[in-house]
Amino acid sequence: MSIVVLQQGIMDTIQDKGRYGFQHLGINPGGVMDRIAMAVANALTGNPPDEAVLELHFPAGKYLFEAPALIALSGADFSATIDGRAVPLHQPLYVPAGAMLAFEKLRTGARCYLAVRYGFALTPWLGSCSTHLKVAQGGFKGRALRKNDQLPLRQPLQTIGDRHMFPWTAATDHLYNTQDTIRILPGACWDMLDAPSQQQLLTGSFRIGPHSDRMGFRLNGAPLRTHKKEEQLSAGICKGAIQLLPDGQLIILIADHQTTGGYPVAAHVATADIPALAQYQPGQSLQFSITDREAAEEALWQQERAIRYLQHASQLHLEKWLLPYELY
Repeated sequence: MSIVVLQQGIMDTIQDKGRYGFQHLGINPGGVMDRIAMAVANALTGNPPDEAVLELHFPAGKYLFEAPALIALSGADFSATIDGRAVPLHQPLYVPAGAMLAFEKLRTGARCYLAVRYGFALTPWLGSCSTHLKVAQGGFKGRALRKNDQLPLRQPLQTIGDRHMFPWTAATDHLYNTQDTIRILPGACWDMLDAPSQQQLLTGSFRIGPHSDRMGFRLNGAPLRTHKKEEQLSAGICKGAIQLLPDGQLIILIADHQTTGGYPVAAHVATADIPALAQYQPGQSLQFSITDREAAEEALWQQERAIRYLQHASQLHLEKWLLPYELY
């Protein structure tokens, strides 16, 4: 059985943690923009944390469930409804056969994630179900979902009566950086910036430009300068790298970044703060603050530990509520 796309969204794609180990072949990792939202939605449905999910941008699509399903939504708030009835984020939701999931209004955030218990029946490409749009591989036919697509479910769920919401939710505030700044670490070319530019990077305000996408966030702000013009050799690049462009503006490389780059890398976004950054919309302002490796590693460890706690707690809840329906 499948989930049928009744109305196409602006960019609804299947994503998971990404495909690693192929950058030397020019294949970037890709994957979800917000790994925390993916992990939360999967935990609430009893899936492994890296199970493939549907990454939605607003306006998102409308979806008809041909079979009953247990789902969860996390990340951005798009005012989700099931058959016209408002449903919350961060809570397991039972969707009966024939019901329609829709997203009515953008409230907060940029990307919403939909997980389905047992996952989608998809064929991985190079070990991942993430959609690689440039080479049209992975995900669902290597592309964003379109009207009338039928997204197959790996395993049907038994009907569990009239229940729509399960009586527990996941608290997520502690999983994200709730400070007013995005934490960064100095990059390999930090010392190439002149002193005023270093100060501007740490105290100035930057606005996410309109041409930002899953490849990178282009920032608009006061131009930054280096001590001298110096050609850079192309080198491997990673998610979170902040490159200084020839015009003095910055770009933060995100999920679909290129595999190599020759622009100076002034700084790196701490891995723990990339999920928070992923929920910024074009036009929003952001500021940076400096951190060190030890603090960045501790922040990431705290996130991973909290996600594991959520996984264990959700599993216990699901066993209690679903056992009468012989799903275990």
